[in-house]
Parts: sequence; structure tokens; C-alpha cells
Amino acid sequence: MESLRMIEDWPVPNAATVVVRGADGAVLGSHGPQEQLFPLASVTKLLTAYAVLVAVEEGVFELDDPAGPEGSTVRHLLAHTSGLAFDEHKAMAAPGTRRLYSNAGFDVLAETLTKAAGIGFADYAAEAVFAPLGMSATLLNTAHRSPAGAGGLSTAADLARFAAELQAPRLLDPSTVAAATREVAFPGLSGVLPGFGHRRPNDWGLGFEIRGEKSPHWTGTTSSPATFGHFGQSGTFLWVDPGAGVACVALTDRDFGPWAAQAWPAFTDAVLAELGG
Repeated sequence: MESLRMIEDWPVPNAATVVVRGADGAVLGSHGPQEQLFPLASVTKLLTAYAVLVAVEEGVFELDDPAGPEGSTVRHLLAHTSGLAFDEHKAMAAPGTRRLYSNAGFDVLAETLTKAAGIGFADYAAEAVFAPLGMSATLLNTAHRSPAGAGGLSTAADLARFAAELQAPRLLDPSTVAAATREVAFPGLSGVLPGFGHRRPNDWGLGFEIRGEKSPHWTGTTSSPATFGHFGQSGTFLWVDPGAGVACVALTDRDFGPWAAQAWPAFTDAVLAELGG
């Protein structure tokens, strides 16, 4: 795919990208070092959410079990509606009333799963998600922030496997993935989309940001409203566009900033155009 060569013009030391088809998980194109390990920053939250959903299906806990501040549940934490502050274990709003993007909330998710399962969160994620998908290079680095919120390390090759799973689930019931990625959790809530400002509404599923009608956005101007995924402060993203039937991963080693807000939408639009999206 010629469009993937656009990453050569990004002002970053290193970058890797891969596009995965939804129907069969086939890699349609890749560019850059596919086996290089990159810090994921908040793209880690997608892996966290998936591990939590596996735990729900395994009966470790339920989405509506209490977790976090009083009145909050596992569901609230996944949807950034627990009321917890961005980076503090401090309640800023009543659960379900505001979309407060919260790293602290994902810390609590990891703690909740660890307590309920009797196994460390990083070990649970490795056993429940990474190993079955063949993501042998992926790890949650407990020495770097939270293993749930922003401490993930992975490669484009590994995330291609995860992107395939998101489009044709094997580890979870497809209805569980659909509910997490296509249904807005606590609809109508506004909030800040990190890096892009306040959005009304700021749609989110269970761990997965849903594009909706947000503009500007880190995906493309031609991305379907059903597009879901996440980007990370380390200059990384993963999106799935159900309308186009593809997913795209991009990993870099330069922090998110104006360069990314300008480069990523144009890149996404070029990818979708080349695929006929």
C-alpha cells in the first residue's frame, strides 16, 4: 500500500504501520519496523479493556459490580464515567454524570481485577489476551506508570493480531465486542477528548473511544462515525473502521503533538482512499 509510505515524512525518529482487513485478519500492507518495540501510552487501555472483558465473560466479576468511588462500577471505569480525576484517585463528579477521561480509573480497574482474580493484572492480561493471540512481544511494564493505563509496550506485528481479533473475535463473544466498541456507554455525556478539547457529546464505549461526529479528530475526515480505537501520548494509535472493514495501527517514538494532529487524519484519509473506503 503506497499510502503507508507517508509515515516516512512524519517528523519522528522511527515509525511503523500496518493495515489489517476485518473479514479474515489479513495484513493488507505494512511499512516500517514491524518487530520494533514501542511504548503504547494510552493505546494500552485497549488491551486493558479487552482483558477486563475477558474477565467478565469468565465470571471473575460483572460489569455492574462496584469498583472505584462510591456508586461507581466496572462499567463506569471502562467508560470514563466513574467521576475519578485524570491522574488522581480523587472523585470529581458523581458516577455517570460526566465523561472524565481518567488514567486513575484504569488503575482501579487493574486493582479490581487483581483482587477478584487473585492474579496480578499484567499476568492475567498476558495469559488471557496476549498468549492466545500470539502477541509474544507485548508486555505491560509495571516500572513505567500503570500497567493498566499507559505502561504497555508492543510491536506493529503484535497489534496487527489484536486488530484482527477486534474485527473477528475469538477470545470474546462477538456480542461483547460489539457492545464495547459500537454502543455508546452512558450516551449524551460531554467531556474532554485529550489533545482535541471539549466535545459534546464525547462518545465512548467500554474502553474504546467511538468517533461519532467529533471534529476535528485524530482519525480521518472520511472515517465512518462507527470508527473506534484509541491514540496514545507516545505518538501511537489503533483504529478500526467497521464501515471500511479495516483496522490500522501506527506506532512512533515521538510524543503526540501538533505534528500528529495534522499528519494522522491525512494519513488515515489516504489509507481509506487507497482501499476504496
